[in-house]
Amino acid sequence: MADSSLSPRQKMISLMYLVLIAMLALNMSKEVLSAFGLMEEKFTDANIVAKEANDKTLAALKQKAEEKPEDFKAAAGKAEQITQLSTKFYTYIEGLKRDVLKGSKFALDPETGKLPYEQMDKGDYIDEKWFAGDRLSKTGKEIMEVINKYKTDVKAVIGTDVKYTRAIENFDKRFNVEDIKAKDGAKKLWLDYHYKGFPAIASITKLSAMQNDIKATEANMFNIFLGNTLDDAVSLKKYQAIVLADKSAFFAGEKFQGKVVLGKYANVTPTKLVVGGQEVNLEEAIDSTGAAKLDFVVGNVGEQEINGKFTFLEDGKDLEIPIIGNYVVVPRPNSATISADKMNVVYRGVQNPMTISFAGVPDNKVSASGSGLRKAGKSGKYVMVPTSGKQVTINVSATLDDGSRASDKKTFRIKDIPAPVGQVAGKDGAFKLPRNNVEIGKVSAVLKDFDFDLPLRVTGFKFKVPGAPSVTVQGNKLNGAAKNALRKAKRGASVQIFDIKSKSSGPKIKPAAPIIIQLSN
Repeated sequence: MADSSLSPRQKMISLMYLVLIAMLALNMSKEVLSAFGLMEEKFTDANIVAKEANDKTLAALKQKAEEKPEDFKAAAGKAEQITQLSTKFYTYIEGLKRDVLKGSKFALDPETGKLPYEQMDKGDYIDEKWFAGDRLSKTGKEIMEVINKYKTDVKAVIGTDVKYTRAIENFDKRFNVEDIKAKDGAKKLWLDYHYKGFPAIASITKLSAMQNDIKATEANMFNIFLGNTLDDAVSLKKYQAIVLADKSAFFAGEKFQGKVVLGKYANVTPTKLVVGGQEVNLEEAIDSTGAAKLDFVVGNVGEQEINGKFTFLEDGKDLEIPIIGNYVVVPRPNSATISADKMNVVYRGVQNPMTISFAGVPDNKVSASGSGLRKAGKSGKYVMVPTSGKQVTINVSATLDDGSRASDKKTFRIKDIPAPVGQVAGKDGAFKLPRNNVEIGKVSAVLKDFDFDLPLRVTGFKFKVPGAPSVTVQGNKLNGAAKNALRKAKRGASVQIFDIKSKSSGPKIKPAAPIIIQLSN
């Protein structure tokens, strides 16, 4: 593990690293075991709740069997059989869990009432009790026989009626115990794949999950017998996302409040529909999907409520479902929204992107005009390229839904492109550089703090060394004369680059601010 040439101190450091790694691994293991323990608690609680719900559903089915024996007596009988089979199977799994805990010598903490999850990291009891090498032991075979018998018995109760086909398919998926193909390509027995070599708490949790599947099977079958096809009801393909806003209009800057739910249309015709105290003609209001169309004059400006109720016939009695909603009434638009996307002014000679719209009016009914203004393709998007003057006015008009017209205008200031700054090696103003960096460096002109992407190309500048005449340079690098002057400059001398001229793809550019470079060598 360690080289004999290592010093005692180095050996001690290596040992400390090993201890640290072991401690980290131990902590991670405890976290995973605790996570399984929390899942076990969740499944246990869920199973208790599911049992209570299933008992109520079964009681409702028995009640219907007494009220309408011709419709529900046979279904209630099937439900009773499913309950008996499921209770027997559930109890058997509970016995397996007790055996694992007893055989592994784990007990509930008398203070917390919980199992010692962080200590349940071994699965020796299951490995020895359920398996014999690569095969199943007598107990393992018995477990598989009990699972398969439960599946066979439940299917026998359900029968071959076509309306139960979907339920049987889901049941088979829940209790699929076929051999599983491992990552290495080899096939493993279902029990081996899911339980062999796992910590005891993981196996306990999986057994609780199977008990949850039993309760889900009961709930599903009971609902089918009641005429509520749960498999179809919970299939997400049957649903659509529906946005439910707290109100049907929001003002600019206001937070959107609402929720998104999964739902579907209930194509059931009501016996009565009342909105705002007025009864609605059902023949005119209800469409083919079962939705009721609303058609009324809105109230005054501000937030308004919609109140009403649906009335349906269920079990021979009227069932009333309240209609509660609201909407916001806003004034008719009389002013346009005109804004520069970048700033409050427009710059001469460049493309200033703008957004122009009229509140509540579609883009195809809005027109805008101004010197240098043109559409940019997308809805509400424009580009303005001002050329002369100190200000420009944009006029906007819109055609409203009732055919009337509204108009507005706004004036913007026109500013020239600011003067750029000169740079060498990405620096501007006064700074130090080695002589060689100055000799080979490129002079650039940059529009600092300018919101538009306008690249500049330096076409020339002047170079001045103390005690020597200035040199005029064409392009963006020192020429031969400038380099000769640079070589004669003393160490620490400050050379100047000024009268920096540049060009853009658009407007004329002012000379860039000069650069003063102190030679560091």
